[in-house]
Amino acid sequence: QRQSTWGRSLVRVPKHIRMNLPPSFYPPTSAVSQPQVKKPPPTTEMKLDTRELKQYDTLANMYAIIVSVEHLEKAFTSGSIPPEAYTPACSRLLAQFKIVESAIRDQYPDFRTFMREYKLDCQLAAERLSIGVPGTSLFNTGHSTNTTAVSVAETVQHFITAMDSIKLKMRAVDDIQPLLNDLMVSLNKVPDLPPNFESSEKVKTWLLLLNRMRASDEIDEEQARQLSFDLESAYNGFHRFLQSKR
Repeated sequence: QRQSTWGRSLVRVPKHIRMNLPPSFYPPTSAVSQPQVKKPPPTTEMKLDTRELKQYDTLANMYAIIVSVEHLEKAFTSGSIPPEAYTPACSRLLAQFKIVESAIRDQYPDFRTFMREYKLDCQLAAERLSIGVPGTSLFNTGHSTNTTAVSVAETVQHFITAMDSIKLKMRAVDDIQPLLNDLMVSLNKVPDLPPNFESSEKVKTWLLLLNRMRASDEIDEEQARQLSFDLESAYNGFHRFLQSKR
């Protein structure tokens, strides 16, 4: 009778003979291909103290803010939401961002480093967070429902408030920046304001500068003097614009 070998056709062995065959006659179990099932890696329970829990909670807030700003910017640029809804929502997110950014500054001096580490592809949010003010604060959206008289009165009021604050020795960034932001918003509500209006550009320059500083920072006396001069110059330029419209 033919000998059975692996790699050839197997010979049927009678049962009474098969009972007496040595174990070496049978193929090893490893010779039969079995589907490999990957076992999940063992899980390790991590115990975090209160400080670490707060840190991860802050990082999660930063992640959520960046994603929210990205969605808000996309909705605004596509015309899905009006400026009246966009502006307060964006201002609120920017204020939250400034608070969280200060809390993680030691770990992430630049929020873009945080975005790279967590693979956040949010270019619109990065641009808005770098500028630090809503898009409606920098550009005239053309959707204002205010009358010309009301817009002009608001702008004059914001100019005077900002100039008086510097004369009264207000130096903290978180005190000055909101005043300039309100001034920028009111300027953009004035009808027929020319593009790249010099007064608007001066205010915009200071807004961008203040946004790169911490909320707790203060401008020095040289900066305060220059800001006071620029505000006075911008106010005079705005007044000349109004005179030309009469």
